[in-house]
Amino acid sequence: MSNVLLKVLSRQVLLAFRRPAAVLNPLVFVGVVVLMMPLGLGPEREMLGEFSPGLMWITALLASLLSVETLFRGDYDDGTLEQLVTSGHSLYFASMGYLLSHWCVAGIPLILCSGLFASMLSMPSEGIVPLMASLFAGTLVLSAFGTLGASITVALRRGGMLLSLLLLPLEVPVLILGAGVVARAIAGMPIVDLLSIMMGLAMLALALAPIAIAASIRISLEV
Repeated sequence: MSNVLLKVLSRQVLLAFRRPAAVLNPLVFVGVVVLMMPLGLGPEREMLGEFSPGLMWITALLASLLSVETLFRGDYDDGTLEQLVTSGHSLYFASMGYLLSHWCVAGIPLILCSGLFASMLSMPSEGIVPLMASLFAGTLVLSAFGTLGASITVALRRGGMLLSLLLLPLEVPVLILGAGVVARAIAGMPIVDLLSIMMGLAMLALALAPIAIAASIRISLEV
């Protein structure tokens, strides 16, 4: 079972890195948004620093949506998903592999670069490490919701708008929690409770989302 997870994970990550745009597009999007923010809010460091937690999390959420629509598209078109379902292997662990592959491609690079982006928005240094910690847990939840949404709309040729409408109501609470962690850290307040909630949500999403993803894949292949 774990062998299926590792094979799907390694295959999807390898395919993503063979197409550099899949990895770079979310980072470029976040970078462009961060560079444009001073033009809209003004160059004052205090104002940028005040809004930086929410801005970083909004861009992280939108960047996650950029790469999720095509997650299953290639495998659906060439019949790989159908072979995976009929092979007898655990579709639960295969779905977990897709989920983790999206997190590795879209989430981890953003976490690693978040300190640079936060500094460009004049975020106080007290908030950078909590930002990275909250993104570690939060992007995993975003990837779980995104993979689930992609599995639901995989049979639709133009499901991008529907996918966004499905995902945004689910992902907004994660955004609120993540921005709250950073804001409280900057204000000198304890953040362990909010981080614990986010880590719990991440573990819950990792355990339960593959069940719904596997069911959605089976239903999509029957359409």
